[in-house]
Amino acid sequence: MRISLLLLLIPFLVGCENFETKKISSEEVLDQETRSLNWKEVDEYPAFENCKNITELQKARNCFETTITKSVYAYLEKQEPVVTEAIDDTVVLYLKVEKTGRPAIDSILVDTTVTNQLPDIRLWLQQSVDSLPKIYPASKRGIPVSSTYMMPIVIRAEEN
Repeated sequence: MRISLLLLLIPFLVGCENFETKKISSEEVLDQETRSLNWKEVDEYPAFENCKNITELQKARNCFETTITKSVYAYLEKQEPVVTEAIDDTVVLYLKVEKTGRPAIDSILVDTTVTNQLPDIRLWLQQSVDSLPKIYPASKRGIPVSSTYMMPIVIRAEEN
């Protein structure tokens, strides 16, 4: 009986070292989390009031981009520019939405033909961005973050 009891206790005494847990410091956890996060993607896209309740990521992005596009094109159409040559070109607008929700132009790629015919194009784009409705910022893990979006804008004007 003693031998069988001793045989039962030996695995428990020897096996305890296999049950040790490795302690990880908070710095190591933070480092592992930082490496595993994809910082180029957001969990939630910026949103206007009309897009705020859309939960599917791709639909939310489409709603955001469509709202910006409509707003910018509506503003540009009001300008009624006069051109001497026909224009059919694309301007690329890099729009940054700050973590506060404030939109700002990061940069604009515009061909010289467009700027020659429409010297105020940069000003109009700035004013159109300034007139955007309230934007709720993008978020990553529930924290508001700044994000930048590339927006192609097709400029077509006929010669007058």
